Amino acid sequence: MQKYYPPEHQKKQFHCIHCGVYAAQFWGNFFLGGYVHQVLDYCACEHCQKMSYWYDKRMIVPSEAPVPPAHVDMPPECVADYDEARSIVAISPRAASALIRLALQKLMITLGEKGKNINDDIGSLVGKGLPVQVQQALDFCRVVGNNAVHPGEIEINDTPEIAHNLFNMMNFIIEDRISRPKHIQSLYAQLPEGARKAVEKRDEL
Repeated sequence: MQKYYPPEHQKKQFHCIHCGVYAAQFWGNFFLGGYVHQVLDYCACEHCQKMSYWYDKRMIVPSEAPVPPAHVDMPPECVADYDEARSIVAISPRAASALIRLALQKLMITLGEKGKNINDDIGSLVGKGLPVQVQQALDFCRVVGNNAVHPGEIEINDTPEIAHNLFNMMNFIIEDRISRPKHIQSLYAQLPEGARKAVEKRDEL
């Protein structure tokens, strides 16, 4: 997956909060009484031309979101929770983490599990041959999400970078479990029918 560069005040390039494209950004100032406003400015994306507005070096419109957008292949039932979490993570990492946990629980159903107990679902996936890296990503989301809902050893609001990493982990899981298989299946479907039937006949042996 492409590395995500979140919007930063006065940076010349980053991933646009509106279109998600890594693009050049153009900054401008507001004037008040003929003088440059000291703490209020704006930014325009070269790709989509949409604006963001900043106060005291923080994005205020739209809401600050220092984390990547949802993966293009994320199931629709998970996207709403992911986007809501993204919109509030700068204000409440703990609340955002709880929403990501909810999105993860819904994802389990898409992956063929029951979606009632995340820990049991991960164990079931491991039994089906889940790679260790994906298991660790799932457990990272599960444990951090649980600490957001119930008191635990992780103080999420004191360490917001932990919440930020949840978004990366969710997108990694989608990439591995949904996007890669879909891409490989698409390529395989392009093979001549005779070649595919030969493979099927071979695998029947």
